[in-house]
Amino acid sequence: MCSPRAARVAASASPSSSAASFVDAARLRRDSDIAAVWSEGMKIQHSMFALRARPNGLDVVRLAVAAPRSLGRAVSRNRSRRRLREAFRVAIADLAGGPGCDIVIVVRPQVAAVPFADVRAAAGAALASLAQRVRTA
Repeated sequence: MCSPRAARVAASASPSSSAASFVDAARLRRDSDIAAVWSEGMKIQHSMFALRARPNGLDVVRLAVAAPRSLGRAVSRNRSRRRLREAFRVAIADLAGGPGCDIVIVVRPQVAAVPFADVRAAAGAALASLAQRVRTA
């Protein structure tokens, strides 16, 4: 007998529900960790999101995604948050092997309007820029 989640993952062919999806350890959840990233992290601005990152001394990239109420009602905020989280999940998997860092992303309204391929490209470019800045720092 397997768990309901395992059954859903096995039944779905979606890449977001595969074994490569974010585990709880890859999520940045504690307020103190998020506050530390926000106050001490390096900034990367994009038209779809604002990103702050800080090295964490671990081998894993931890991610927190925030969507302000100015984006609209909960449905649109959650959809924008899910789209951005998935784009960064794929980009982080492609960038495996780099130093671990904590990332806080604030969603901007453009995320809901652009095609998902553009969101993925922006996430990949932001992580590549971040990796370059971390190596030179």
